[in-house]
Amino acid sequence: MSNIVAIVGRPNVGKSTFFNRLVERKQAIMDNESGVTRDRQYGEAQWIGKKFTVIDTGGYVTGSNDIFEKEIRKQVKEALKEATVILFMVDCHTGLTDMDKDFANVVREVGKPVFVVANKADNTEKSYMAGEFYSMGFDEVFSMSSASGSGTGEVLDAVVALFPEDDHKDPFEGVPRLAILGRPNAGKSSFLNALLGDERTIVTDIAGTTRDSINTHYKLYGKDFILTDTAGLRKKTKTKDDIEFYSTIRAIQALQDSDVCIVMIDATRGFESQDMQIIGLAHKNKKGIMIMVNKWDLIEKDGKTHDKFKKEIQEKLGPLDYIPIIFTSVTEKQRIFQAIELATKIYFSRTEKVTTSALNEAMLKEIEKYPPPALKGKHIKIKYATQLPTYTPTFAFFCNLPQYIKPPYERYLENRLREHFDFEGVPVKLVFRKK
Repeated sequence: MSNIVAIVGRPNVGKSTFFNRLVERKQAIMDNESGVTRDRQYGEAQWIGKKFTVIDTGGYVTGSNDIFEKEIRKQVKEALKEATVILFMVDCHTGLTDMDKDFANVVREVGKPVFVVANKADNTEKSYMAGEFYSMGFDEVFSMSSASGSGTGEVLDAVVALFPEDDHKDPFEGVPRLAILGRPNAGKSSFLNALLGDERTIVTDIAGTTRDSINTHYKLYGKDFILTDTAGLRKKTKTKDDIEFYSTIRAIQALQDSDVCIVMIDATRGFESQDMQIIGLAHKNKKGIMIMVNKWDLIEKDGKTHDKFKKEIQEKLGPLDYIPIIFTSVTEKQRIFQAIELATKIYFSRTEKVTTSALNEAMLKEIEKYPPPALKGKHIKIKYATQLPTYTPTFAFFCNLPQYIKPPYERYLENRLREHFDFEGVPVKLVFRKK
């Protein structure tokens, strides 16, 4: 990626508000509580025809031994390394603080273009107060309000003036999106970090560490993906506060934006009702789905453990037994790349188009073996089938009495369809039309 703008500063100065304004969507969670943002959050923005990547970061606190603030510092330093331009955000309301001065030393060491952005300059008086930030020794100080948008144009004019000619491409455009979903503390962030070989997201033993949905551009075997790490999804009754509520909303949005959902299960806890609800939501949204049973190394096993565990999950899945299951250990890096290969296979199966001739050759024989049961003395005759030009696999069966086709026979046709064509992990829709 080129043309990267990193928004950095101490906690609660308005970085996420400005980030959301630039990407033109409420992508990062905002709250009056400090320390809400933890991981690096990437988005795409543009100003006067120039596109760039913008990074939102957590608030930098020097000298703290808090587990999250320590990890946030690492994330901020990574963002500073990646950045083309740094926006050092401060707060006009509170004025210059010791934390700002300490962080200024960190920013200076990077040796990149820096603009000090004095945020919350909601009126003329507050704008005048921005002058005190020149004492940190940076050449440019802009006063603005990320909430209202006042003054943001001047900041962006200065930023894009440093960019070369617009050769920036959106790295997310047309790339398969894989969302990593599951209950809290199932190992989602550890999975992402293991794939990347980098601490892309903060990992602790504390459930709920991840809050935002974090997009990461990933390449494997010559193929590009967007991997989205999400917050753990709890039952509604167990959502404790506003931040957790918005984390859940972001995770559901990531599911809806994805092509394939990797539903991660903690093997030590087994397959629970919340896992089934996540899978049901993915199926309802017609997403590709796979189940990744993590922490398999922590299970005491004999020769039958794997088959027994898998059978129990399939029984609970019921009619959704088309979903493949893979057993992994993220910490031991067992089968994590096979998991990505499986997700890739599901993605391409989801976009697969079956020719009408191949479809009819296979399915008409199956219909002849077991025709639709007669209803009210009337015989149902299916003449032919074709795949419709939809985003997910949808097959139309043309017959004389489509209203008499019942769910059990529809299920029979779906099973035969899956036997002949590879739609593992892919929801398939059947419609019946009058011929």
